[in-house]
Amino acid sequence: MEKTLQEGAPGSLLKVRGARLPLELERRLQALGMTPGCPIRVLRKKKHGAMIVKLRGSRFALGSAIASRIIVEEA
Repeated sequence: MEKTLQEGAPGSLLKVRGARLPLELERRLQALGMTPGCPIRVLRKKKHGAMIVKLRGSRFALGSAIASRIIVEEA
């Protein structure tokens, strides 16, 4: 079963496998460094579903709609 970024616990280190997003949004995330195989750390999860992640030295906030479509695996 596939695991999504939304399911990641705070403090966990994950590896990006892919994304099921509209092409324009997927390309934007790739331009920011979120490519397959890239490690991503979940820093914080908010109650309403948003989360803060660290990717290639930068921190990003992602909404639950986006995070639930990014496929990851344990790093």
